[in-house]
Parts: sequence; C-alpha cells; structure tokens
Amino acid sequence: MRALDGRPGTLPLRVLIAGAGVAGLEALLALRALAEERVAVELLAPDTCFEYRPLAVAEPFGAGHVQRFELPPIAEAAGARLHHGSLASVDPPRHAVRVTRGQPILLYDVLLVASGARPREALPGALTFRGAQDADAVRALLDDCRDGRVRTLVFAVPGGVTWPLPLYELALLTGAQLAAEGAETELAVVTPEREPLEVFGSDASAMVRNLLEARGIRLLTETCPAGVEGAALRTDREGMLSADRVVTLPHLKGPQLAGLPQTQDGFLRTDPFGRVEGVPDVFAAGDATDFPIKQGGIAAQQADAAARTIAAQAGAPVEPEPFRPVLRGVLLTGAVPRYLVANLNGGRGGASEAAAEPLWWPPAKIVGRYLAPFLAAHAGLAITAAPPVEGAT
Repeated sequence: MRALDGRPGTLPLRVLIAGAGVAGLEALLALRALAEERVAVELLAPDTCFEYRPLAVAEPFGAGHVQRFELPPIAEAAGARLHHGSLASVDPPRHAVRVTRGQPILLYDVLLVASGARPREALPGALTFRGAQDADAVRALLDDCRDGRVRTLVFAVPGGVTWPLPLYELALLTGAQLAAEGAETELAVVTPEREPLEVFGSDASAMVRNLLEARGIRLLTETCPAGVEGAALRTDREGMLSADRVVTLPHLKGPQLAGLPQTQDGFLRTDPFGRVEGVPDVFAAGDATDFPIKQGGIAAQQADAAARTIAAQAGAPVEPEPFRPVLRGVLLTGAVPRYLVANLNGGRGGASEAAAEPLWWPPAKIVGRYLAPFLAAHAGLAITAAPPVEGAT
C-alpha cells in the first residue's frame, strides 16, 4: 500500500466515483479487481437503480426493454459505500465536492466524474427520442401510421449528433413493423453524414444502405434538418420535405460542473489516461467527457483506462494503459441484427467490420470488460440481442 506521496502507508486511497451509469460502474468494478483493498471506493448516484438502456429503442415494438438493477447490491458486491445525490461542484484544492442531497460535502483523494450528459431538444416540433421515457410516444406514432393519420414519416439526424445508430434502429424497426402489418406510411432517413453510420466505415455504410433500401426507406445523406414547419421538414439542401411527423435525437450537453475547466458545452477535457486536464487527482469517463462519440462501450473503455491509472497510483502492480477507442455496435433491424466494429482514430472510422454474426463475445449491446460479465453473473442480465419483429424479414 502507498500513500499519496508515494511512501509506504497503511491507508487505502479514497476514490470517489460520481455517477452510476456504465462508466461509473465499469470503473467501480475495474478498481476493485485491479487495486483490491488498496482503494476505498465511494459511489455517488442520483438514483437507486442502474438502468441498462441499450434495448430502449426496441421497447415500442415489443422486442426488448430497459432492465433496471438495484444499486445497493452492486455497490455491496464491489465493496463500495453508496451515497445518494448528484455532483453539484468540485473544490480541487480541498479535494472536496458539494453534493445536491444527503451528506453535503464529500472528500476524496481521487475523484472520477462519470455523471453523464444532459439531453436537449435539437429539432423543435419533432419527436425527440431520448430512451425508454419516449417509448409511449413512439407507440402512439405507430398507431397513427397504422390508422393512416401519418402518411409520411421522417427520421432526421440533427447536425452535431455523432452517435446516430439509435435513429437508424428506429427507422428499420418501424419499417419492419409497418410492413408486417400492411401499413402504407412512407419512411425516410435524413442525415448530415456522407454515408449512413459512416463512423463504422464503408462496409457498415453499405450494409445499412442496403437494409434501408430493402425496407423501402428513402435515404438522404449530406442533408441537415433545419426545422419542422407544419407537415414538412425544412433542410439545408433539399428544401422542404413532406413529413407528417419527424423523429429525431437530442443534442447532448455536458454536466457543467463548477470548479472544473470545461468546454463551451460543459464537457470535460481529458488526456488518454482519463485525467481531467489541468486538475490534479480528478479523472472523467463516459458522456461527461469531450470525446465526441457518446456510447456505452466507449464509456466503459474510458473508465478502464482511468481505473488502471488510479489503481497504479494506489500502488497496484498494473501499468496504466491509454484509451484506444474501439467502437462496437449492435444494429437492431427488426430481423437479424448486424454487428459493427471500428477502430477509431480521432473520432473517425478506421479499420472496420460489419457482419450478421457476432464479432465479439458475449454479444451484448454494451461491451464492458468488467460490467458485462458482472451483470451476466450477478444480476441475471440477458446478453442476447433483441428478437426480430414478428413477420419482419
């Protein structure tokens, strides 16, 4: 065991993890595995449950649902003390944070911020899909399509959104559902991307393009939605597109924490090891960082890099390893899911692969080195992809 100044000591390193999403829990489990009793971990969470959200997009179609797991048993299994509340501000010189409720001040030796991002409306007048909370609105939209009240439906990727996969899933699942039921709504996808899901590279883009074409879904690339006006979507290139309804994704804003340097949108800049730039003993992982792609698997990889660095600081026999992002995604199509992988370089698609067979195991939607097997073993989390929509091909 080592004290903060590197001399032999007896006290474990006090690590405070703020946030209990994918990044926070992955970091918690990684620290316990890597540092063992060299760290005393406290977990600050605004809710009492962890929501495993990858299948939220499938809820309106009866093909999946958000799974919720109580946090106290997870914290207990990882040997962490659980606090309920949110991070309000950070006082780096005092190694202290202010909390929204419960114990007002918490002290730390090392702080890991994993408090996520905040969704904001990107396209007024459209249905913004944020997750399970919007499942009922999507169900109502499907009913309107079945009843003929919606003849044209557009799925619009807003400018600045770097993780559009859920919108492609919504389009494909909707297409499969309506085709299976004989509805005649015309569907379209509008995106600023040069190719669909271009972050995954050319193979994935070609696969998605073919899937959309097979479902009769029109695709408009390099086209940015600018606004919803009556029964039309205004775009920067195509002018006004007929659209009885528009479905879109939110813009994300950072946690905007007082006391820490951040971007204009409130995100935290980190180095490849997860350290917040210019602030000793403060790390960040997941959607709270300025890494452009906000996705659970990426968050887990960032958490692993930060956890290894913290474990080494605590005296564990591990070497820090930088964050080298590998993007893995399961695209739900309403039929056979597609598995996509890309090695990222500066946020752009690098070496990539796309297939109808799993490219990793277990084939979970969110791939976390520690979290995925923990949930499978201790929380009964199913690791299979969502089943096909009935009647879809």
